[in-house]
Amino acid sequence: MIDLSKISTVSPENADKDSLKKELKKLQDYIAAMQEKMYAEKKHSLLVVFQGMDSSGKDGTTNAVFRECSPIAINVKGYGKPTEEEFAHDFLWRVHQNAPKKGMIQVFVRSHYEEILVQRVHKWIPEEQVDKRIKAINAFEELLAFDNNTTIVKCYLHLSQAHQQEKLQERIDKPEKNWKHNSDDWAEAKLWDEYRAAYHDVLNRCNAIPWHIIPADQRWYRNYYAAKLVAETLEKMNPQYPIISTEDLKI
Repeated sequence: MIDLSKISTVSPENADKDSLKKELKKLQDYIAAMQEKMYAEKKHSLLVVFQGMDSSGKDGTTNAVFRECSPIAINVKGYGKPTEEEFAHDFLWRVHQNAPKKGMIQVFVRSHYEEILVQRVHKWIPEEQVDKRIKAINAFEELLAFDNNTTIVKCYLHLSQAHQQEKLQERIDKPEKNWKHNSDDWAEAKLWDEYRAAYHDVLNRCNAIPWHIIPADQRWYRNYYAAKLVAETLEKMNPQYPIISTEDLKI
């Protein structure tokens, strides 16, 4: 049972900021090297899901983890309000189109989980529909795993309410961040308890493929933690450069 109230949003006391920043660079290089092997081999794919409260750093984490990766083998997709076309289909239609093909890394900055978070908090769908969508999401993730050899890494960026308020205020106080400001974000922030309750349900009922809870109050530790997780996942996947026969190498 995942209980976010019992999980810290900051780094362990013994974590050294300078050494982990150096380690992050090594992890970035390692992820890029493994990405190249996976792209060449075309036997596996990787889907990384970043979910979290507004201002938890989903974009920043994506940038930090995959900074050294080749753009040819990675796609990043964020899910906002569905378009009219997307509303006309089932809720997973727009997501399935972006599932990674073999050899690719796909990152979801917000994901299919928005459909049982935002819509549930605002009561745009009834609880019966939420239950059915949870079952559909579990089946969808299992489908990707067994039918397309896709490894899925699901990350919840665990932000404190106090730090969220600080980040939202920065968007007003710092000119270079004014473009991020949206008055609706403050309204959503007032629904903190409702979102936390919805997340608790998601983390505990959509866990056939487990969630990783990443402390997100400190950017340096959040980025290191996420990069280490992705690097360890790629290591377990163990992609290899394909072996080419001498005949194929002849001109």
